This record gives sequence, structure tokens and C-alpha cells, in this order.
Amino acid sequence: MELLPVKRALLSVTDKSGLPGLARFLSAAGVELVSTGGTRKLLMEAGLPVTAVSDVTGFPEILGGRVKTLHPHIHGGILADKDNPEHLATLAKHGIAPFDMVVVNLYAFEKALEKGLPLPEMVEQIDIGGPTLLRASAKNFSSILVVPDPAFYPEVMDTLAQNAMAAPLPLRQKTAAATFAKTSAYDTAIAAYLQDA
Repeated sequence: MELLPVKRALLSVTDKSGLPGLARFLSAAGVELVSTGGTRKLLMEAGLPVTAVSDVTGFPEILGGRVKTLHPHIHGGILADKDNPEHLATLAKHGIAPFDMVVVNLYAFEKALEKGLPLPEMVEQIDIGGPTLLRASAKNFSSILVVPDPAFYPEVMDTLAQNAMAAPLPLRQKTAAATFAKTSAYDTAIAAYLQDA
């Protein structure tokens, strides 16, 4: 689809700079906000209505936060092709609401490297859910807007404001490409660390 109406967004970020402004912009336009942990807490403190991911999945965060978003009610809502009637029928059958926007950035692995943490602590700095959300969203850019970095927030807000809260395909493809570049660099940093650790 050329223009994607943005009605529901998942926000889960490590770098929270600029997020309250983006979230206020989305909420004021009637976009439902869904979030996790510290991101949700920040949005609630900003006075914004936000749904917990655990309320969407019907399952609590487990394993010390290692498993939060890895669930069909999240990834089904991200990976469904909105131009495919079978996908939409599957969502309806299983009571899964689609997402239109995913705002995620990753655990700061390279900053953790600078601290010289021991291997077991470094392993805990390896983000799993974040890259999975980013890659799923980037793959499905035809049906979702992925925002992998606060640097994109001004452009995203300007573009949505100019298009009645719809994300044009060129923007979605641009941020998808940036997303794959980011996840690739992230994995490269982890691989280099583990080879030398």
C-alpha cells in the first residue's frame, strides 16, 4: 500500500531521547500506544495512555525480561501483510490486532563494551527481542513503519502530519533499509566481541 494509516504503535526503546515528544504526537492523533517496561513507565509518567505488552500477549515478562515481545500477538500483528486477505483473516481468527508502527532501538552493547564487563554480564547486554522486532518490521515495510533511531523522529512526525497520519511507502522503505543496516552492525559488534572474549 502506498499510504499506511498509523493507528497502533509499539514503542520499546533503550535510548529514550525524544520519545516523549514522539509519543505525545502519536497519542494526540489517536494512535494507540503499546509498550514494555521502562519505556511504558516513561510514557505513563508523561501522562500518556499506554497499553502494556503483557496485556496484549496475556503473558507476563519472564526470565528476567529476556522474554517480553516474542509472542504471536505481537509478531503476528507486525508481520501480517495488510494487502493479503488471508493474513487479515488469520489475524481476525486469532484475535490479533495489527500494528502500523514499531519504534525500537537496541541495548547499548558497544557502550557496555567500554565498561569492560565480564562475559556473563556482556551476554545479558545482547538484545534479542529488539532486533527481532526491528527485522520483522523492516521485512514487512509494505505494511508497517519501523523507526530504529531517534534521529528519524522529526522526519516521521513531519511526514505523518503532512499525510493525515499515514506513512508513505518511500519513508517506510527508507527506514527499513536503515533498520537492516543497524541490526547488521549490531550483530557484527557482538560477533567480534565473542571471537575475542
